[in-house]
Amino acid sequence: MATPTRTFTDAEAAPLRDRITANPRPAVVWLTVAAALFALEAGAVAQFATSVLADGVAALPGVAVPAGVVALERAVEGVPTLLSRETVPNRGYWNGSRYVGTFLGLSPDVAWLLRAALVYAYSFAALGWLWVGYERYRTHYRIADWTPRDDVIDRFRGHGWGLFGVAVVVMFFVMVLFAPALSPTTTAANLQNPYQHEVTYWADGGTDTVTVGQANLGSQSQGTPQENVGPMQYDDYGRIHPFGTLPSGKDLFTFIAHGSRISLIIGLVSVGLSVSIAVLLALLTAYYRGKVDLGAVLVSDAVMGMPQLLLLIMLSVILSGTWIGQIYSGAFVLALIFAATGWPAMWRSFRGPALQVSNREWIDAARSFGQTPGMIMRKHMLPYITGYVLVYGSMTLGGAIIAIAGLSFLGLGVNPPTPEWGRAVNAGQEYVTTASWHISLIPGVLITLVVTGFNALGDGIRDAIDPESDAEHQGGASGRGGGA
Repeated sequence: MATPTRTFTDAEAAPLRDRITANPRPAVVWLTVAAALFALEAGAVAQFATSVLADGVAALPGVAVPAGVVALERAVEGVPTLLSRETVPNRGYWNGSRYVGTFLGLSPDVAWLLRAALVYAYSFAALGWLWVGYERYRTHYRIADWTPRDDVIDRFRGHGWGLFGVAVVVMFFVMVLFAPALSPTTTAANLQNPYQHEVTYWADGGTDTVTVGQANLGSQSQGTPQENVGPMQYDDYGRIHPFGTLPSGKDLFTFIAHGSRISLIIGLVSVGLSVSIAVLLALLTAYYRGKVDLGAVLVSDAVMGMPQLLLLIMLSVILSGTWIGQIYSGAFVLALIFAATGWPAMWRSFRGPALQVSNREWIDAARSFGQTPGMIMRKHMLPYITGYVLVYGSMTLGGAIIAIAGLSFLGLGVNPPTPEWGRAVNAGQEYVTTASWHISLIPGVLITLVVTGFNALGDGIRDAIDPESDAEHQGGASGRGGGA
């Protein structure tokens, strides 16, 4: 069946800016609401960006954090944020008749749950508004009535397994971005300087004050009912712990929330480098072939012939004491190792589609019109393999996260005391069958869930781009979820 055609008027064929000028109302309404949503949490976004910048600079060996970065951090802290620990506080104490210091006098657990629910509700509302923006663009400003992208999106919207992946990935990114707001306490008090912060609590008919470090010593989870603070339980100092405490008495949720940032940063850097190398080689080998392709095959075979896990362990140990091993608590060197060992598999995945498109008639036509090889690869070959990049990049990111956790479990990779999920699993492995089961189980379940979510997202994108893929014909979500 032929695709219906349409004749465009001069106004419709005008640049997007002119089309918006001719019909500004949909764009203005959408931008106004988007600006309002962003303004509500602009402080959280700015704090995340400046914290990553400051941590990255501080991690450089022999480099002090510049005064400008410190001043920027302090300035950003003053940016108003609607959903924060200050706006909806959960830290307070019972004075014998009611809670003091918590939001609206609610109990700390209810106040924390309320803040977490508001953060996720805001995040999904913002994501939904982005979809509304795409719908408005397609309805009011896009020239074509139909594009192949519409079919891809429609297939993905009906892909239950892929939508599950989207939900998990979005929740993971929300945890990364809003870790300070979601955590019941701060990293400074919980992880970095517990003896420089104090906590007030109600005891023996009056209030008392103790350092956070001393309170942690009295809140340790070490396997016995007497020494254990489980999920959604209070310690003896009136502090709520959504995921319980670690053997050191530190809050597990705060550890996991801020550890998710390390996992994501390493994963994104490593996958970004791997994808860049693989795409560049795929385009070059598909276009030039011959000796260029043979050389890439030999190099990739040599890299893939090395035992990756053994190589990761060996390089992590060798480089841990060097200056590069100290950058961002060892996260940077991990990303480089993952990228250096991960690009061959990606290149082999991109090579086939790139070879297919290099044989198309439009490539020969572009050569005959005198276009340079770089322009041909960028304009006529790269768009064809973009879908494959999304699929394999998503799946590889999940694999990188679980590999990072595995190395941290072994005591390698990210240097302590920087929080990382695998280190929490390792800390609780001897308590798995005791009252402190939560220490290993909760981060282990989260690692599995996040990796499954990225794989499900990759499966959904693959089936949406290629409806003839094998997974589409295996019946239902169980077939489509094979990659997870």
